[in-house]
Amino acid sequence: MTTSGSALARDLTVPVHGGRLAVTHWPGEGPPVVALHGITTNSLAFAALADALPGVDLYAPDLRGRAGSAELPGPYGLGAHVDDTVALLDHLGLEQAVLVGHSMGAFVAALAAARHPDRFPRVVLVDGGVGFPPPEGTDIDALLKAVIGPAMDRLSMTFGSAEEYLEFFRAHPALGPHWGPHVTGYVTRDLTGRAPQLRSSCVLDVVRADGADVLGDAETLAAVRRPQVSGELLWAERGLLDEPRALYDAERVAAAALDPARMPDRRVDGTNHYSILFPPAVEEVAAAVRDALAGG
Repeated sequence: MTTSGSALARDLTVPVHGGRLAVTHWPGEGPPVVALHGITTNSLAFAALADALPGVDLYAPDLRGRAGSAELPGPYGLGAHVDDTVALLDHLGLEQAVLVGHSMGAFVAALAAARHPDRFPRVVLVDGGVGFPPPEGTDIDALLKAVIGPAMDRLSMTFGSAEEYLEFFRAHPALGPHWGPHVTGYVTRDLTGRAPQLRSSCVLDVVRADGADVLGDAETLAAVRRPQVSGELLWAERGLLDEPRALYDAERVAAAALDPARMPDRRVDGTNHYSILFPPAVEEVAAAVRDALAGG
């Protein structure tokens, strides 16, 4: 059992290519939801969402190359996450589930729905899932560094103690103001190694492969516009470091030319890229999930 916020979660593993996928499960009698996290986070990023969806049967994998799934081998990339998500449904004996994806996980959700619309009829995309092809000849590594540089830098850092590691995150401009059991749980799940060489569990090669797909893979970038993909896009008002420039704004979303009947969008005010998953903003994500479960 894992305590994260107020909801009590169970840990399980699922057979996938190359080993077993670690999954956090918040049991409920209601319909199933699968939640897919961002590029350097883990399943406990959704602990607050579990609290906001009492009764919903919520599953959140540690995606390949992170936390409890860090040892899973390649091949890497978003297609591997799609395959792992399908394997999760198969293992549970589920025909369908609503998909929630945050950041990179939103791109995985859209790609999964595009490839397997019979399994994932509705998606909720949270500050991700909509991308724009880079100019030809763009250095993807350099672009990835520009977009998530601080998160990438953390992967090469070591920490002398767990407290030093937590202090690092308490100073994070997007996370520090929202510090509490939910944030503590998810950042702690990422910590591995032994003092004084504690570090992130994220495998850098996986992050690079996933980032390259998010930024430049044609199928990934087109997925959200495929006619079989339907749901809702929620985007944060502020950015990854709580800066005014966010990943999305009204102009960029309009340029994406999403079908409003199939993929309506809305801004979640007063949030940044991370705090959109924590109270009070997470209630808006929960409402979108309930709408998806209702088929609306």
